[in-house]
Amino acid sequence: MSRTAILAGLGAHVPSQVVTNDMLAARLETTDEWIRSRTGIGQRHVVEHGTATSDLAVAAGARALQSAGSDAIDMVVLATTTPDYPCPATAPEVASRLGLGAVPAFDLAAVCSGFVYALGVGSGAIANGLAERVLVIGAEAFSTILDPSDRTTVPIFGDGAGAVVLRAGEATEPGALLAFDLGSDGSLADLISIPGGGSRERAGGRPAAPAPAYFQMQGRPVFAHAVRRMASSSRSVLTKTGWDPATVDWVVAHQANVRILRAVADELAVPRERAIVNLDSVGNTSAASIPLALADTAAADGFAVGDRILLTAFGGGATWGSATLTWPALSVARRSDLVDARSSQP
Repeated sequence: MSRTAILAGLGAHVPSQVVTNDMLAARLETTDEWIRSRTGIGQRHVVEHGTATSDLAVAAGARALQSAGSDAIDMVVLATTTPDYPCPATAPEVASRLGLGAVPAFDLAAVCSGFVYALGVGSGAIANGLAERVLVIGAEAFSTILDPSDRTTVPIFGDGAGAVVLRAGEATEPGALLAFDLGSDGSLADLISIPGGGSRERAGGRPAAPAPAYFQMQGRPVFAHAVRRMASSSRSVLTKTGWDPATVDWVVAHQANVRILRAVADELAVPRERAIVNLDSVGNTSAASIPLALADTAAADGFAVGDRILLTAFGGGATWGSATLTWPALSVARRSDLVDARSSQP
């Protein structure tokens, strides 16, 4: 049998501080109806003062290790757009705080596609014999990079983390990661960006006016590219796996907004009720969104062993990626604020 990565543990964490649409409406020029109708989001969690991405990652990672029943890890891959510092990477600190020893640990930056990319890296390390067990985390303190007065981005994003433990196994086992499709298009870099703070700005000398330090996104073109790329990538990975879209039990797409989730399901001719939705309670959590959606659904007993799962995402870069797996038997702890992540009609 071919050696492959098996999903062996799953955990999630969100900050306790909740910001509802009505709370945003009190300080921004917006309304609950406006936000819900355009995004499907009702609330989001944001970090408290003094909480950073590493804190979220450690909490989710600890839950994933508990779910797996083992802290024997050979590698840590952390997908994030909001590292604690530009240097050093955040993953080594996370590994240290989790007591994992001197294992290789590194950050991966692919914005909202980050978790799928990191899953591919972790799976490849196992398939090639570089590791027996890999901890893959998607964690974001996205509220820290948003302009607090920007009514176009603040309502969309939330903070949180999700993590999985991968172990070596065989492709016939429940939980096997079966295929990946990854891609990028750097000509679309300006669609999703933080212009200031990097070497591009600094290499030009001291600018007369510093470049914007906050996250920026061109919503309409991002919507169109996200739907097209996620649908295309999903078709590609389904072909590699040998699955017809009609045989997919669940689509777990990056939780960008509910209209994108509907459009991707429609493009794939997958019934909308098979598309997992949890963004109504957590918002768009970027690299954390897919593992958070997986954890919320699993904790609510939404998956059955052997279910066919399709993961797909689109993010800045532009980047995109998809993966297929079958669902394993897992014990996943509920978040205290958990609602049933399965939506009857996204």
